[in-house]
Amino acid sequence: MSTIKTCFNQQRKSANSFRKIKMRVHLNADAMYARIRKDFNIVPDHRASNSKIPLVDALMSGFAMFSLKDQSLLAFDQRRREDPISLHTMYGVGQIPYDSQMRQVLDPVSPRYLRRSFLNVFMQLQRGKAMEKMTWLDGHYLLALDGTGIFSSEKVSSDYCLEKMKRNGQIEYYQQMLAGAFVHPDHKEVIPTCPEMIVMQDGAEKGDCERNAAKRYLEDLRREHPHLKIIITEDGLSSNAPHIEELIRHDLRYILGAKPGDHAFMFEYVSGAIQRGETTEFNISDSTWTNAEHCFRFLNNVPLNKCSQDDLRVNFLEYWEADADGNEKQHFSWVTDFEITQDNAYDIMRGGRARWRIENETF
Repeated sequence: MSTIKTCFNQQRKSANSFRKIKMRVHLNADAMYARIRKDFNIVPDHRASNSKIPLVDALMSGFAMFSLKDQSLLAFDQRRREDPISLHTMYGVGQIPYDSQMRQVLDPVSPRYLRRSFLNVFMQLQRGKAMEKMTWLDGHYLLALDGTGIFSSEKVSSDYCLEKMKRNGQIEYYQQMLAGAFVHPDHKEVIPTCPEMIVMQDGAEKGDCERNAAKRYLEDLRREHPHLKIIITEDGLSSNAPHIEELIRHDLRYILGAKPGDHAFMFEYVSGAIQRGETTEFNISDSTWTNAEHCFRFLNNVPLNKCSQDDLRVNFLEYWEADADGNEKQHFSWVTDFEITQDNAYDIMRGGRARWRIENETF
């Protein structure tokens, strides 16, 4: 149940992200929950026709558990016994399953059947003009991607679990996911998309990985949002040639973290450009950040690695924050397909740093 419960958690965040907005027809909790229930009602039931608990009730109960932030199935089961009214009225649950029933009913349900709800909630936010404030850099939406673990055990496993041998000789069974959320540097609200599970795929002999999950995620993203202007922002593990080529193939812009340890050739190239005076450097004073100094260095048209010198070029941005005494506080660097200028370097930096919202406001 660990895979599908993650989807429920993401849906809860998606539905609740804009509760602070003034009540609108399509943007209040009741309307969004009703939309989700309508989507759940068409999920095919894998059980016999005489099942006692309707699948839609089990799915809405799972959604309610995360929406109400119950810490476990047992905690939700206690709510079922002590306060069933909120589940009946708020979430429209007719028959509330107890904990073991919920496991039995939901375990075989593919998380892909929940994709429709993520898309419909997003469309309701678009229809209600709530997404307009999320645009960044020439009308793009900033989509942060990252992988995270959702389950691990040395004793419990399923056919979908990946395996790894630990140093003590024990086999660890685990599941992960690649999640995406629309974020904005100036807003705490995030709009999660349907995560892609990093689990053993049906018929596969080798284990899954984040790179393969990203390919599936991007295919689904572009199928559901074929014309949306999107900037992908990720950590340093993503700034490799195969992944960037995937982003280009799907017509996605990018701001990706880059570290010297992973991109030795590129940083040596930039170092040589610094010595030749080919980079651009400038500072911006910011009194609102406790008199911080924003320091930038950038160079356009840089080879990502030695093998791609003639094929894949990126634009390199380095940023460090210094206090009033000139002491460095934070240091970041990114690669991007935006041509960097002194006019947009600050916005690119803030877009890159907004990636943390998938950690702090999503996970």
